Amino acid sequence: MSARTRIAVGAGALVVLGAGGVAAVGIGGADPAPASAANLPPATAEVVATTLTRTERVTGTLGYGAATPLPVGAQGTITWLPEPGAVIGRGLPVYEVDGRPVPLLFGTTPAYRPLSSGVTGRDVRQLEENLQVLGYGGFTVDDTYTAGTATAVRAWQQASGVSGTGAVQPTDVVVAGGDVRVAELKAQPGSRSTGPVLTYTGTTRAVVVPLEVGKQHLVAEGVAATVTLPDGKSVEGKVESVGTVATAGPAQAGATSTTTVDVVVSVVDQAALGRLDSAPVDVLLVSERKEDVLAVPVGALVSLGGGAYGVQVVEGGAVRSVPVETGLFASGRVEVVGEGIAEGVEVGVPR
Repeated sequence: MSARTRIAVGAGALVVLGAGGVAAVGIGGADPAPASAANLPPATAEVVATTLTRTERVTGTLGYGAATPLPVGAQGTITWLPEPGAVIGRGLPVYEVDGRPVPLLFGTTPAYRPLSSGVTGRDVRQLEENLQVLGYGGFTVDDTYTAGTATAVRAWQQASGVSGTGAVQPTDVVVAGGDVRVAELKAQPGSRSTGPVLTYTGTTRAVVVPLEVGKQHLVAEGVAATVTLPDGKSVEGKVESVGTVATAGPAQAGATSTTTVDVVVSVVDQAALGRLDSAPVDVLLVSERKEDVLAVPVGALVSLGGGAYGVQVVEGGAVRSVPVETGLFASGRVEVVGEGIAEGVEVGVPR
């Protein structure tokens, strides 16, 4: 071992604990060590003012989310179905039974009862809001089904090619929160209308990440994320929601099962996703970010004992040890705060 490798600092000795560890150094006094080849660290680095970002790389699936089954309410024969992948908007038919189209209305209240003159309730208001958007008027949008509502319904029915009764049966419409995308057909034209006719999803793609429960603390709603697509292209996203229900996954051979929660990452630029659906993707989550902090390479930290850390400040041809408080560790650097620690200060890197 050469003389330069043995670095004496006071009465103690500098010991490297290994890659990924922190050097340990005994402190024999407050006076700076005199400059010499024997006590100068093998390398130095400057304290920098920077932004530190801690990230976590995980895998997920890009898709349209969980599919919802749509049962057929009306009895009869299915005479038309849309193609898988078709997007259906307000007022457009979702399917046909006995040649009668069943259109989509937007709302949160399911169609659960007949609506006709004299009926009141929030489902009446929901119907009238849809009629108004579709261009039918002659009524006040409220909770009461009036003669004006019935007239508008009759005109809407006739324009849709069905009998103008002026009343709406629960089997006459499909209610969803917005545009729907057909995921899978569960029946075929010509079959009887029993059971689910199709499944549907929303029209916005998102990434679902089954995140290990032990890493749940790393994410929160609004956290930035970068999604890497199968072709290597990256798009920006953010954490839309973090699940609260843990799911135990199947155990791999020779390993225990993993318990996860679903983290949903939204992507604003849907066009950048191309036509991908049910595609595996990599997600880089920004779990923590600190701006304008002072940082040094992790390798510059030395242990002062008792869980305390410091750095070796090199100035004026001498070395002195300065205790520091550490903050965020990220990208090979660590946030430090200590007396005399400022941007541009030179510190030793003993490893």
